[in-house]
Amino acid sequence: MDAMTMFLKRIGVPSVFLVLLGCGDAAIGEVADADSISNYREYSTMFASSGQPDADQLAAIKEGGYERIIYLAFSDQHSSLAEEDRIVSDLGMDYVHIPVIWDGPKKNRFAVFAAVMEQGSDIKTLVHCQVNYRASVFSLLYRVIYKDVALEDAKEDMNSVWAPNETWRQFIFDVLEDNGIDADCDVCDWDV
Repeated sequence: MDAMTMFLKRIGVPSVFLVLLGCGDAAIGEVADADSISNYREYSTMFASSGQPDADQLAAIKEGGYERIIYLAFSDQHSSLAEEDRIVSDLGMDYVHIPVIWDGPKKNRFAVFAAVMEQGSDIKTLVHCQVNYRASVFSLLYRVIYKDVALEDAKEDMNSVWAPNETWRQFIFDVLEDNGIDADCDVCDWDV
């Protein structure tokens, strides 16, 4: 990254403007039009979550250095992208589909997700569902359990997308408990 790009990033110029100004490109690891992807959240240089990207956004994700897409909803959802697996594969990225039932998430689905993430922890990954509800919960759990992110920080990121309903709160509590983590942190208000 050149000095001008570092300066502009330090003063808070969004990545999309850096690309337009020619002071940055997808090689710096950011998706140029990430703001256009529903509920896009970047947690690290290697991991982000979002709602459903379209085919053009998937191409931009690839240009941003992403190598793997994990999809957590069902392919017959009304807003799912037809042939997403083919589109992602044609772009040269890995595609993993782990369908998670909206009103009955199962701990074994999170275990599969975590195993995939751990197997390729050096693979830049976007996990998504329809609007980033399932994905933000799985991201919270993965970051807290496997990446030692403080629960309050991961919860704040999740709450920037949504406040989970009772079903999903209980799912979070159960998975955390199974991993020896208490959901009661000093600033964690689970009713919000």
